[in-house]
Amino acid sequence: MAVEESALTELKAQPLSAVAPKIQNGDILLCSADDPFSRLIAWSTKSPWTHVALAWRWPGVERILAVECVQQLGVRAVPIERFISETSGGTHPYPGKIVLARNQAVAEAKDIEPILAFALTSLGDRFSPGEIAKIAMRIAFGRLARAMPKPLRAKNEFICSEFIDRCYRKAGVKIPWDGLGFIAPADVARDPRLNAVARFKTR
Repeated sequence: MAVEESALTELKAQPLSAVAPKIQNGDILLCSADDPFSRLIAWSTKSPWTHVALAWRWPGVERILAVECVQQLGVRAVPIERFISETSGGTHPYPGKIVLARNQAVAEAKDIEPILAFALTSLGDRFSPGEIAKIAMRIAFGRLARAMPKPLRAKNEFICSEFIDRCYRKAGVKIPWDGLGFIAPADVARDPRLNAVARFKTR
C-alpha cells in the first residue's frame, strides 16, 4: 500500500503509551525531520521521509528499542522513548514527525530473528570520514538519478535505509527501488507492502 506523505497529517499524533502496544518486531519507524542532514536527504530524494529505524521488543525486560544507523555514530540502539523525543545529536524535542509502519512481508515471514541478529552484530560499527564522504556522494548520485558507481556502493558504511534493507534481506525481504543513487527512506516508504499503523506524538 505504501506510506504516503498524507500520513504525516491525516494520522492523529498519539503518545507513546498508546502506540507502544501496537509495535511488532521488525516494524519501521519512518521519520520526517528538518535538521540539516535530514534536509539533505529530503533534497536528494524529493520526499519528506528523511530517516528510518527498526523497532524491536527486547525480550524479558519490557523495553522497545529503536535500532538505527546515524551519521557519525554509525549503528546504535536506543530506547524508543529517547528515539521519539530527540535526534541522534541530542536536539530536543524531535524536530519533526514519526510514523510507525509495518511491512507485511516481514510480518508474515517465518523467521525474522536473523534481522535482529544482523542488527546486533552491526552495533558499534563506526564511520570514518572517508566513509561519510562516500555516503554524501551516494546521496548526490541519488539526486542526479544516476546508477551508483561500484566503488561507491554500500559496504558497511550504510545510511539508515540501506541498513534497514540489509537487515530485511536476512529474512528474505528486499526493499524495491530503481537502482539509481541509493536506497533511501523514500524507497522504504514506497514499498507497496508497507502500511502506516500510527503516528507518535513527538512534542
